[in-house]
Amino acid sequence: MSQYGCVSAADLGCQSRLRLGSQKAPPLPFPSSQFTPRGFTQIPFSRRRCANTALPLKVVCVDYPRPELDNTANFLEAAALSSSFRSSPRPAKPLKVVIAGAGLAGLSTAKYLADAGHKPVLLEARDVWQHGKMKMETGMRQGYIYSLWIFDRSLDGLRCEMGSTIPKPEQIGAYPNVQNLFGELGINDRLQWKEHSMIFAMPNKPGEFSRFDFPEVLPAPLNGIWAILRNNEMLTWPEKVKFAIGLLPAMLGGQPYVEAQDGLSVKEWMKKQGVPERVTDEVFIAMSKALNFINPDELSMQCILIALNRFLQEKHGSKMAFLDGNPPERLCMPVVNHVRSLGGEVELNSRVKKIELNEDGTVKNFLLTNGNTIEGDVYVFATPVDILKLLLPDNWKEIPYFKKLDKLVGVPVINVHIWFDRKLKNTYDHLLFSRSPLLSVYADMSLTCKEYYSPNQSMLELVFAPAEEWISCSDSEIIDATMKELAKLFPDEIAADQSKAKIVKYHVVKTPRSVYKTVPGCEPCRPLQRSPIEGFYLAGDYTKQKYLASMEGAVLSGKFCAQAIVQDCELLAARSQRSLAEAGSR
Repeated sequence: MSQYGCVSAADLGCQSRLRLGSQKAPPLPFPSSQFTPRGFTQIPFSRRRCANTALPLKVVCVDYPRPELDNTANFLEAAALSSSFRSSPRPAKPLKVVIAGAGLAGLSTAKYLADAGHKPVLLEARDVWQHGKMKMETGMRQGYIYSLWIFDRSLDGLRCEMGSTIPKPEQIGAYPNVQNLFGELGINDRLQWKEHSMIFAMPNKPGEFSRFDFPEVLPAPLNGIWAILRNNEMLTWPEKVKFAIGLLPAMLGGQPYVEAQDGLSVKEWMKKQGVPERVTDEVFIAMSKALNFINPDELSMQCILIALNRFLQEKHGSKMAFLDGNPPERLCMPVVNHVRSLGGEVELNSRVKKIELNEDGTVKNFLLTNGNTIEGDVYVFATPVDILKLLLPDNWKEIPYFKKLDKLVGVPVINVHIWFDRKLKNTYDHLLFSRSPLLSVYADMSLTCKEYYSPNQSMLELVFAPAEEWISCSDSEIIDATMKELAKLFPDEIAADQSKAKIVKYHVVKTPRSVYKTVPGCEPCRPLQRSPIEGFYLAGDYTKQKYLASMEGAVLSGKFCAQAIVQDCELLAARSQRSLAEAGSR
């Protein structure tokens, strides 16, 4: 048996019944650091449960090398866009750009504006930094990179988490702008790459999993085709053939075809293409909940096709990585430090109360809840769309650009974090699709992330979705429902009544409005970053960019917003001079 393999939980008593994976390049063990776990080894096999095992289950955890992404077409395109900010002509007088919202879209906007020689002033509603570090809260809004952060913005009773501690399944390998951002900040080593697999629980076989393993030796799309063909537990061969035939128009029609499917739900598209309903039940319920926290009868098929398109076109498009520690410190702080090093500012406890206007309808300033006003040459709103809609000035609301935002609504989601009194064995060092009616994806963070590593206790983080019917329930009701589902995933280790593994503590994070709900027909409602109001711009994954509601979408929207401002620099500078002249003549 080779030293290295592809899974993180091995029942050594079942060796004779295990299918060995193909030989792979050795994965990278944790580097020496404050997070380094002790005595980790990797055991190769495909996960199966066996009765009458002779040896105990051993849980192991090993990182894999960073895939070769730097020479792909999408990575180079993203790198060129990043480079354009650094190489753009230096402005005679930098624009002061006031940005409301320090989520990933706001941070991205500020970072690239600073690179272009301008002065971003980033406003964050909360005090998320304490004693030189960002305050960490747990929750999972949109699992950027499988470990992100929360920025809580409360406004008139609306609570929005702008990030998360662990993942919603977004394959970081398909995110060229995120990859460039990590490289530009010099923090590529903070990503813990996992084996190239997608792992699904088997509801009809409690405690067992089914895998799609993408071989490293094959290019795209052959690696994905191989992964599907080798998995015979979730789909039959006739179902695979019918699904492949149904996908042919998308493969041949490319992006124009994908965009044209925005009017159909996943369920409607599958029926139209003659794909068996069981394909949706077995695969796409899990994918829909993972991508947008809703079921396939609500989700736009465009969202699924965009994800499948990435997987088919890019060899590492479905490869996942976790951040190695708490996202505020390990990801956000480097962006903040970069912005500040170039003369930008980050202001905390600066919640926008009102967008005040000039007589001509342009922005005069942002009025904060503390009574202060912030003026700039340019203004950007990088909050969730629900917050923007609450703060829109009345005389903007009927402008078609803003009126279309009415259809964009955040989707509710609940994040559940449970610490147990023991180390759970029926798990992986990976993201897992639960295929539960109530749960979306989950991960044992004591395995997947260095900072949360523990040899003695498991800490599960789970997405509870769809959550619309549960958002008003008590924490204890949500925990009870979660434990009933976990008893199916861990039948030998967890019981709903805690007669087996016991809860040490738990945390429930409710997000009434998270990412925008990607329902059919919402694509025409997504705005460009440049608004019709001179000097006012938008950033956020709900704005126009090809990655929809995702981490990559947030970063790319920030780059597009910064690009629009740089392109409009002379016009905006002239406008600022006129405003100063008019103010001086009064």
